[in-house]
Amino acid sequence: MDTGDTAWVLTSAALVLLMTPGLAFFYGGMVRSKSVLNMLMMSFVTIGIVSVLWTLFGFSVAFGAKGNGFMGDFGSVGLGELLKQSTTINGAEYKIPGLAFSMFQLMFAVITPALISGAIADRAKFLGWSVFVTLWVTIVYFPVAHWVFDFGDAKGNYAGWLAHLGVQDFAGGTAVHINAGAAGLALALVLGKRNGWPKAQFRPHNLPIVLLGAALLWFGWFGFNAGSALGANGLAALAFTNTQVATAAALLGWIAVEKVRDGHPTSLGAASGAVAGLVAITPACAFIVPWAAVVLGLLAGAICAMAVGLKYRLGFDDSLDVVGVHLVGGIVGTLFVGLFGTARVAAAGGASADGLFYGGGFTLLGKQALGAAAVMVYSFVIAYILGTIIDKTIGFRVDPEDEESGIDLAEHAETGYELAGVGGGSGFHAAITGAARATTGREVPA
Repeated sequence: MDTGDTAWVLTSAALVLLMTPGLAFFYGGMVRSKSVLNMLMMSFVTIGIVSVLWTLFGFSVAFGAKGNGFMGDFGSVGLGELLKQSTTINGAEYKIPGLAFSMFQLMFAVITPALISGAIADRAKFLGWSVFVTLWVTIVYFPVAHWVFDFGDAKGNYAGWLAHLGVQDFAGGTAVHINAGAAGLALALVLGKRNGWPKAQFRPHNLPIVLLGAALLWFGWFGFNAGSALGANGLAALAFTNTQVATAAALLGWIAVEKVRDGHPTSLGAASGAVAGLVAITPACAFIVPWAAVVLGLLAGAICAMAVGLKYRLGFDDSLDVVGVHLVGGIVGTLFVGLFGTARVAAAGGASADGLFYGGGFTLLGKQALGAAAVMVYSFVIAYILGTIIDKTIGFRVDPEDEESGIDLAEHAETGYELAGVGGGSGFHAAITGAARATTGREVPA
């Protein structure tokens, strides 16, 4: 075992875990004050559900040693097998424990469904969401992770079908972002529009929290991308560099569009642009040179800034722009590999194929397009079916009255901000404490 590589992978896993609370704050600041706790809870409960499922069978479905193109086998159920597993991962030798790799991949599995929650903010039942996460990661994420990330044994046997085909996705542009964005679109259609949308104002209630969440995502994303090298090496340095410069360029690209289109660059735009850049560079970070990462960032920031307006033209209520940022950004980054991917970075352990602009023709671009389309269609169809079943059985959308009065109070008997001392208004506090007492049987301190 290499202690340096192991330390880097474990640190990267912790960084990726930090991204989910970061996402919770990013989303939480963007919703109305009466929905902020529910938004945070949707991310936090995802950590609990997915961590348990991953241990029981998720890792085995995604990375089981012997399976087929669609899913792995069940040889690692409960993760006990990893205690004695060698360091062979995806047909290559890595000097890290199998459990370190498993925990790193777990954090990817955690944040992917959490990304979906932004599309249905302000109107989803907490129980319905929890059931959806359980079913979606089982039926969609775990198999798709196998399709994209599992390269099989040393001879390529048992590999996921997209990995075997040669689709290049270093850290999850397809498996994470396109996957989540397509599911978010499906659920936005199933649950329908928020009361009053699009005429009513749904302004972010706390932009400093949005910026804090974006900063935590940016910080954690270095573990997401550079950690995918599975070692402290040149490939990690390349992914780290490209992640930084692409994100910075995307921030500039987004606010430039805002300045030209609206006359004002906004803090929300800066935060959203940074996230769009992080999304777009994720599949490409180990396959392109740094100057190309700057180009990708500028394109992603500008394209996503324009794409978020599609929901108004097409009439679907994607509350926090999951489609415009994650689905569109993931597609942009995935296709960019087919254009600017280069075997010149192979010395660092990166790409082994050239894209269109490096003389590789349309072959790689075609594979990238197929990978993006396959994941998008599969995720959308299954999410739409699951969302519909949940909505028709236990219910997925809160009552209109609860949506109007505040989903935090209706679903959790809590509010994000204590207003009892503001202006001497005690009636609001009394209503909160009464509802909490009736729901939980406990007194709520004044």
